[in-house]
Amino acid sequence: MLRGIGGEETFAARYVAGSQRVRDSGVRVARVHSVLDALQVLLPGVFVVFVTWLGARFAMAGTISPGELVAFYGYAAFLVMPLTTATEAVHKVTRALVASRRVIAILRIEPEVVDRGGDAPVGPATLHDEESGLSVPPATLTAVACADPADGVLLADRLGRYVDGRVAWGGIPLAEVSLTEVRRRIVVNHAESQLFTGVLRTELDTAGTATDAELDAALHTASAADVLEALPAGLDAEVEERGRSFSGGQRQRLVLARALLADPEVLVLVEPTSAVDAHTEARIAERIGSARAGRTTVLVTTSPLVLDRADRVVFVADGRVAAVGAHRDLLTASVEYRRVVTRDEDEVETEEVA
Repeated sequence: MLRGIGGEETFAARYVAGSQRVRDSGVRVARVHSVLDALQVLLPGVFVVFVTWLGARFAMAGTISPGELVAFYGYAAFLVMPLTTATEAVHKVTRALVASRRVIAILRIEPEVVDRGGDAPVGPATLHDEESGLSVPPATLTAVACADPADGVLLADRLGRYVDGRVAWGGIPLAEVSLTEVRRRIVVNHAESQLFTGVLRTELDTAGTATDAELDAALHTASAADVLEALPAGLDAEVEERGRSFSGGQRQRLVLARALLADPEVLVLVEPTSAVDAHTEARIAERIGSARAGRTTVLVTTSPLVLDRADRVVFVADGRVAAVGAHRDLLTASVEYRRVVTRDEDEVETEEVA
């Protein structure tokens, strides 16, 4: 499961830190545990030895008879069991306290995103991110180019409410909208999104409602028809773990087809063409606009081919909107935008010298 969602590295890092804490805690608990285990044997033994020694002295002094000594020893031996039970009880209570505190700590964990169950806007609406100043009008293809790629990922997560932020959807705070509605109507697809193990048709059509024509259309838009043609079983082919039987570019195109097939009201794509060649990227850029006509699409990318096909381009620098316009206009008007999009190293060096 972790491999399927690309969470191996995150899990490994958390496991290393967590295992060290568990080891340290285990050493501390083992000290107490060993003392309690020793006391379970030591205390009853010391008690019997003491009683026997005391009774023997009384018998030698003539204070008690041999019969009374035997009876005294019998009482002492009988009391060993309650004493053993008492030490075991202390041991069990100690373990119960540790376990209960752990359970309580887990139950107190608050989810990062809380579902407040509010109403969503009726029909297509504008998405506005107050933190960056980005506004996404409905039924448009908006491209967002970020000087820092991390800003683009975080922005996409805010728009899809995978992290809380000051985002409004049709004037309604996104944090107040039911998560069920958000997940149904807003889909975020990251560049590192993975395929799960299973039949390819099921992997692409997660709802199980798409027709073959709709599947073909999504694959065509994602320029992934050649991937399907190379599979002897076609849509009935088995997808290996994390889609490792596909190349990086093939996997990215199949993931894009899956997102397109979901056909959400708002689709946010983060670097959807980063692993494909220029010719394939041009085809995807050409087709995605018509495939998403009438619906809201946000493309977080710095690819000139994709940016040139967008209805509008928003340039984000230092986490804030720095410029808005058509791709070619921004190339002329904004030196920083041109540097980010064209990766013009000569221009960067000239500015640094100046």
